[in-house]
Amino acid sequence: MVEGAFRADTELMGLGFGGEISDFYQRYRRGYPDAVPDAIVRKFGLNRDDLALDLGCGTGQLTLPLAERVGHVLGIDPEPDMLHRARSAAIERGVGNVGWLLGSDTDLPALGQLLGRPIGAVTIGQALHWMDHDALFRTLGTWLRAGGGVAVVSNGTPLWLQDAPWSQALRSVLEDWLDTTLTHTCGTDESSRQRYTESLVASGYAVTGTSVEYAGELDLDEIIGGVYSAMSVEQLPAPEQRTVFADKVRAELERHRPYVEHVRVTTLFGRVPE
Repeated sequence: MVEGAFRADTELMGLGFGGEISDFYQRYRRGYPDAVPDAIVRKFGLNRDDLALDLGCGTGQLTLPLAERVGHVLGIDPEPDMLHRARSAAIERGVGNVGWLLGSDTDLPALGQLLGRPIGAVTIGQALHWMDHDALFRTLGTWLRAGGGVAVVSNGTPLWLQDAPWSQALRSVLEDWLDTTLTHTCGTDESSRQRYTESLVASGYAVTGTSVEYAGELDLDEIIGGVYSAMSVEQLPAPEQRTVFADKVRAELERHRPYVEHVRVTTLFGRVPE
């Protein structure tokens, strides 16, 4: 399940993230600073005896760093192509203590019964905005171990919704191309974090948070690839249209160099009392 996708103001524009989308996702989606999985391990006291779940794992950007720090990790995603690429990435990195499961948040009640053991942590990236978070948090609270918990990670603002002039120009191109207004933040905004916090508290978790900030310069290929990684299959420009799309992006963004992205990664920790 991807970290973000374009939405119209009232309706999802598409939910298909297989095929080429997963290729773009694996290649262009930013990973997580080491401070993020390190903080998850510290907060929940994870060790080599623990099992963690990464829900909506995509191509494994958080799953694999977490697997390098705990006993076992299960990456769960509803898109087979995402899991295929995640599995390939694990093999390339020599990470052998990770498994992959086709499924979603609605499969977790049955999965909890099948696992037959308490879970140390469940991590959820920006895929949470696709889920019923209230029901999810309640379900997870019944089979997380004492001192374990849920980590909700927001990996920066979407490329087209940042404050920089180049991002504003990119949004203009996308809105014209898709014929819609792009306002959906994919759960990265303060109001979404507050909503998740309130839901975690209502479900009995002790909630704290932390953030990591960094900046990096992007090139046009990275911007266009990042945009493609957030599109559904229906939205992705056909191969014969991609030169036209890239030319439009290049023409609008050229005068706004350099393309510096300021990324703020925020993590909400919902901890189960000991």
